[in-house]
Amino acid sequence: MAHLLRAYQLQLVRRPVLTGAVTSGVLFGLGDIIAQQGIDKKGLKNHDFAATARMTFYGGCIFGPAAVGWYKVLERFVVIKRSQNVQMLARVACDQLIFAPVGIAVFFATMSVLEGGDPKQKLRESWWTALRANWNIWPAVQVVNFRFVPLDMRVLFANVISIGWNSYLSWLNTKKQTTKPVIAAKEVLLDVVGEKA
Repeated sequence: MAHLLRAYQLQLVRRPVLTGAVTSGVLFGLGDIIAQQGIDKKGLKNHDFAATARMTFYGGCIFGPAAVGWYKVLERFVVIKRSQNVQMLARVACDQLIFAPVGIAVFFATMSVLEGGDPKQKLRESWWTALRANWNIWPAVQVVNFRFVPLDMRVLFANVISIGWNSYLSWLNTKKQTTKPVIAAKEVLLDVVGEKA
């Protein structure tokens, strides 16, 4: 296992965009599988393989490369030498006030286009709900990520945490808004880890 981790770390250094893209694609696809099988309990016969392919495509071709680039931008341009804590909080603020709103919008617009739907309608239905749920989870995750995780491992760290988040996004992408976003996010994430809400 340690050998695999070292090989992965080497690929992160040698080919960060490709490695981040492949990792993101696999874990976004896994998030969709968890949403369909673990939450919606569709079974293999009713599994929407096209939805899994769309999530894998989005993770690998859009999110992964964007996240690798974003972490590099933050590392290079959000630098506050007098205080690591202030620097970390500034990076979290940038992440949550710039990358999260844009990234969530791009996610729903992309899914809608790939599904043959109306991106504006999907954004009206789901963007604000997802963003509010994001703000209940991701600031704490990113505090840990920016404070303790080396730059080359940040996309992996975020992707591992994202397995539950991607399940929630996949689930939200297919549902009409009838529940409060924070409660829905909590229920989906607890289902993913096997606890009762």
